[in-house]
This record gives sequence, C-alpha cells and structure tokens, in this order.
Amino acid sequence: MKAIYVEAFSGISGNMFLGGLLNLGVPVEYITDEIAKMHLGSYEIIYKSVNKCGIEASYFNVLLPEKHEHHDKNHHDHLRDEEHAHSHEHEHIHNHEIPVVIHQHAEHRNLSDITEIINESTLSLSVKEKALKVFNVLAVAEARVHGKPVDEVHFHEVGAIDTIIDIVGSVLALEYLGIEKIYISRIQTGCGFVQCAHGLMPIPAPATAEILKNIPHYHGSIEKELVTPTGAALMATLAEPVADLPNNFSGSRIGYGAGTWDLSIPNVVRVNLGEVSVENNESLLVAECNIDDMSGEIYPFVFDKLLSAGALDVWVTPIIMKKGRPAHKLSILVSAESLEKIVLTVLKETSSLGLRYYPVKRKIALRRFIDTELADGTVAVKIATYNEEIVNIAPEHEDCRKVADKTGIALKKVMQEAIKKAEEDLND
Repeated sequence: MKAIYVEAFSGISGNMFLGGLLNLGVPVEYITDEIAKMHLGSYEIIYKSVNKCGIEASYFNVLLPEKHEHHDKNHHDHLRDEEHAHSHEHEHIHNHEIPVVIHQHAEHRNLSDITEIINESTLSLSVKEKALKVFNVLAVAEARVHGKPVDEVHFHEVGAIDTIIDIVGSVLALEYLGIEKIYISRIQTGCGFVQCAHGLMPIPAPATAEILKNIPHYHGSIEKELVTPTGAALMATLAEPVADLPNNFSGSRIGYGAGTWDLSIPNVVRVNLGEVSVENNESLLVAECNIDDMSGEIYPFVFDKLLSAGALDVWVTPIIMKKGRPAHKLSILVSAESLEKIVLTVLKETSSLGLRYYPVKRKIALRRFIDTELADGTVAVKIATYNEEIVNIAPEHEDCRKVADKTGIALKKVMQEAIKKAEEDLND
C-alpha cells in the first residue's frame, strides 16, 4: 500500500503540505489544470525552489489580486504561514516560477458556497468527497470558536481562493501519487502570542487548537505561529497520528515543502513516500443498536455523521422487536481507535441509549482511483486489487450520471464505456 509519513517538526500549512507533495514529483501543471475545473476567481500561482537552512524545498503559493490583499491581513488565525507573517521577502526564492491567471475573485464564502463550487466542478468524485471533508472540519472548528452554527459562519479561511486551492490541490496530489495511507508525526505549533484584530491570541490560535485537539502536538521553542487551520484540518481529516515512523513503512523518496519563515530551524515539512505492508486480516469492531422510535428521515444524516466520525461502513437492517414492534438495527463497522467517537455520535444523533459491539475480521481488496476520459466527460473509476490481481473495476456512479444527463446516453452504456476505457488505460 502506497503511503506517506509527514514530519511536521516546523509546523504545517496547506501550501507547505502541497509543496512537499509537488516536490515528490507531482507535476504542478496537473494541479493547475485540475484546479481550473472549479472556475475560481483571479489568482496567480507561484511555484519555486527555495533553500531553507541548507534544505532545497518546493515553495507553493497563491497570490490574489492586489486590490484584494486586505482579504487575509487582519485575520491571522485564518491564514497560511506567509500571510500571517506579514512578510513578503522572497529574494531567496528563485527559478521554476509558473504563473496562472484566471477570472474574478469573491471574498466571503461559507461552507455551502464552497460545497457548491466543488460539487459543480468536473473534479473526480473521490477528490470532491475528500476535499469537502477537510472543509467541514475547518467549518466546524470555526463555528465552535465563534459560537455560531456552521451554516452561519462566514469566514475568510474557507472562503479564500488560496485555501480552496491548497486543500483541493493537496487531495489531487495525493490521488496522483496513489497514496492510500497518511501518517502524521507530532506537530510543532510554535509558542507565545500573536497579534490579531481581536487582540493577542495564544499560539496555536483558537481554530487551530480546536482542530488539533486529537493530534499530538507541542509548542517547542520557536516563537512563531507555525500551524495554520488549513494544515491542521488536512492532517486531522486525512492522516493517522503516530509517535514515530511505522515499522511496516518502507521509504523510497523524500519531498520537502517550504513555508515562508526564516527560522533557526528549516521551515519545511518533510514528506516521506513509501510503502506499508498490509496484513490483510484486519481486526475491527461492529457496533450495533436497535431503534424503534426514530423517523427514517433522520438516518441519512446519522450516516454522514458516523462516516465523518471514522466509521468504515454503516448500514440499517429491518428487524422485529418484542411485542411485534417493527424497528431498525443500526450497524457500524469501526476501528477500535474510533469506537468512542462512534458511541458519542450515536448517543447524540439517535434515540438510542446504548450500543453493543463485538470484534470481527475482514479481508479487503486494495482500492485506487483513475480518471478515464470519455468523449463527453471525465469519469473516476475505482480499481480493486487483491494479491496484486485486479478483481474489480467500477466507475463512479455520479460521474457517469453527469455524462448520461449531458448526452442522453443510457447510464448503463456510459458505465460500460467507462469500464472499457479504464481497461484500455490500464493495459497501455
């Protein structure tokens, strides 16, 4: 299984992480071409090589039009590292500059706006789903900090073009590299206080601290704000915290993504690319409860909450309880590490007052996505392998549906064509 181990000894931001992935060999042109599918506003992408305390690293940045520079200046806890530094010293950055300029920019967006932008794009379904999970983590943290419902939070971090590009670009790069597992080390946050529009804020800033609450982190001795909400959200959503490099990790390449700070230590994030050996006899838990007094309309919402909390699968089975009462058995497949989150979610979001759980074993096929280019659109296709043999090829339903709606071609024919094209691509 392809994996990365992220070392955040000098903090992490969205653009640092993306820079590290680009440094591993992801073509920046691929990222810019895919990002263009969202039809964002006016911006310029800068991609350069920099040197940080003797380490050559990739620097990725999104520059907004000058008339919008105020967009990020007074909201330190919503910024990438170079912006909250209030510094634009780039003389050490040289060569490989790739500018990309597109349309017009909007300043304020909420989660609903971002969801619409991403869902209306032609990005693959898997990229959309992962990116929106990251944005949801950001939005929930901001809502808690500001004491508002998620839908009422209007804030720069989620609404800014640079944040959208950092998150979606990171997900795209992970998919390009075929990464199936992400590990994150303890994260250095920096220490002290930082001045913002609301006064002095402790480091890490409130939104960042909220996101990092389940990820091991430490202040360290650097009196700078080293972690941004975007960097924290990417790790909290996509990565598994580990104390050290996993024993079953076999490294092949190392990439470095640069921040803007010039520190006594290299202001980079190190991304180790490699393989993890998988014991295909996984130990998991099934948690269950019987529910006979809850509207069926609530279940889809509960499913989404459980999956966001770490459930690997969720399903409902019709049952008959005592005295002939019809009911539903809610079942959740979950790892032992995520069990408590699942229990809390069920107790909060359903009428159940408890759960039972028991151990199970499972064997799985490894899965990855490839994009297939049909005459009338792009379809993400899931490739499943078991013991290095392809055992299943399945196109994403929503992608096929969009092509079918656009062309009038029968959905089943679009799916057949996507499978055929994927097989051809795999054989090339």
